[in-house]
Amino acid sequence: MRVYLSIVVILILFGCHQEPSYYKNDSGVLGLVNTSGDYEIEDTIEEMEVTYNMSVPKETSQKIIKESYLEFETNDLDKTFDNIQRYVKQNNGVIQNDNASKNYNRSIRTLIVRVPTNGFQNTIDSISKSVEYFDSKSISSKDVTEEFIDLEARLGAKRVLETRYLQLLSKAKNVKEMLEIERELSSIREEIEAKQGRLKYLNNKVALSTINITFYKTTTSSKITQSYGSKMGKALKSGFNGLSYFFLGVLNIWPFLILLSIGIFFIRKWYKKKMKK
Repeated sequence: MRVYLSIVVILILFGCHQEPSYYKNDSGVLGLVNTSGDYEIEDTIEEMEVTYNMSVPKETSQKIIKESYLEFETNDLDKTFDNIQRYVKQNNGVIQNDNASKNYNRSIRTLIVRVPTNGFQNTIDSISKSVEYFDSKSISSKDVTEEFIDLEARLGAKRVLETRYLQLLSKAKNVKEMLEIERELSSIREEIEAKQGRLKYLNNKVALSTINITFYKTTTSSKITQSYGSKMGKALKSGFNGLSYFFLGVLNIWPFLILLSIGIFFIRKWYKKKMKK
């Protein structure tokens, strides 16, 4: 009897010990349920973001993107460029792009300058001192602090989620479960890379302000002075060309001229007969 009882107890114990099973909640987040019915991974992305936000420092330095556009006329393009280059170097900036162009009465030079934010206003002020009048001058500031904090929070939540999926991957029972978890991991990593890229872009725009500078010099078009003899030669040539065009036109209408001549002949003959009567 005791032997039978021992066997029954052993079977019950083995029956209670179940392998963990996987599930997906309403938010589509893959999870793991254990024998007691508790979820090992049940947080939605939104819940993890809230949790991560609690750990993010409340005081974050303000993130401002500054940009300016300047356009003005100058009497000396090279001297103006040298001055701008000197002002940029004084404020630890760089000329990122330099383009020169020319239209019918203007020589134009366009620069894209990147300077540290703390030297942004100093650079503009230095350039402005040597400019009498600006055709266009604009300065803009964009506060991206909120976007910056939001991206950091979402990135932190995605990294937490990635860690938990890696935990699930280590507990996968078969190839199907492994493939499903790896597919979810791939999607999460793409989102992490996208958010990292956006943060990197914002950091660069905040750290280095942009100044777009266009300056130009007005030029007068020189006319070629022609001699009197040259003008006579052109006039004779033009007259000859006109005469040639006239004869060519006459040759094009020669049948009509013949008919007109015949008509005039018979009209004159008829008129003479009438006069004799």
